[in-house]
Amino acid sequence: MTTPERAVARIDLGAVERNCRHLRSLLAPGARLCAVVKADGYGHGDVLCGRAAIDGGADWLAVATAAEAEELRRHGIRARILVMGALTREDARTALAAAADVVAWDERFVALLDDLARADDLAARVHVKLDTGMGRLGARSVDGARAVANAVEAAGRLELSGAMTHFATADEPDGDAFADQLERFAPFADELRGDGRLVHAANSAGTYRDSAAHFDMVRCGIAIYGLDPFHEDPSARGLEPALRLESYVAAVRRFEPGDSAGYGRRWRADRATWVGTLPIGYGDGWRRGLTNNADVLVRGRRYPLAGTVSMDNITIDLGPETDVVPGDVAVLIGADGDERILCEEVARRLDTINYEITCGLSSRVRRAHTRA
Repeated sequence: MTTPERAVARIDLGAVERNCRHLRSLLAPGARLCAVVKADGYGHGDVLCGRAAIDGGADWLAVATAAEAEELRRHGIRARILVMGALTREDARTALAAAADVVAWDERFVALLDDLARADDLAARVHVKLDTGMGRLGARSVDGARAVANAVEAAGRLELSGAMTHFATADEPDGDAFADQLERFAPFADELRGDGRLVHAANSAGTYRDSAAHFDMVRCGIAIYGLDPFHEDPSARGLEPALRLESYVAAVRRFEPGDSAGYGRRWRADRATWVGTLPIGYGDGWRRGLTNNADVLVRGRRYPLAGTVSMDNITIDLGPETDVVPGDVAVLIGADGDERILCEEVARRLDTINYEITCGLSSRVRRAHTRA
């Protein structure tokens, strides 16, 4: 019998590897797979998931910060790494020391990179970003992006390694914004393509949506963890969720009509029932917005949350008769018997996206990595 744990996320690295193999099978001829492992692999573990992604055929890894790139290198990962986020001078020095590629969208940053590369005797590989509609980072015009690319090529210690953009609405099938962004990026991509330079644009949703967006490489994040980039059902995309979130039943108690559970007495028994207590709460990332608004699986059956989610505990209504006993495993995300709770279901209940659910699991939740 499995020893119960207060809060554990079981990560199947085999699923990550298989998801990457599946994504590779979808790509246009010649396109490479870049696996995005930022934010500790979206809560799944960056180093171990990065290795599993490489085993599954990923050619590159991508992160958001220089410290994330440094962490991958510290654990012996030798694949090409792209740091996609904004960098201070010290961040840039860290990224270059980690032999990571970096992203530029203005000429001042190009000059800073060249200075750092000269001072530290380092190579610096640069990808120029064109903002085609995301509205966050990137040159706002093709002329501006072209000027940045020219500055990189003119700098003595820099190598122009690629060009990129990022889609704002690839996960929204309706509307013209995705096509408009692709149309705006394509001519600039054609200008910079060749001579070993990589052109890349597609995130997970863009990878599924249109092979014309694959260019030389795609940057898949959420899909490598088996989560649906369209926020519906991963299995419909050929994906296998890698994360299972578990707690256990710490207590089972009899409630009479009118008895309440949790802060604010936001749930009261409307009949005699049994209530189970699970030692997991918003301190672990199981959000307070799930109060009276989620299910948990115990012994292959769904039971509703009953009462306010607190920092360290939740309660579930087990019904008038139950065979649930203290020590039983409780599944908050994942499958149990014929039932399953998808991360996408939890996200819908919170009016958010699956990314936020896994990224929001705190360090109090132990990550247990396996390979099935």
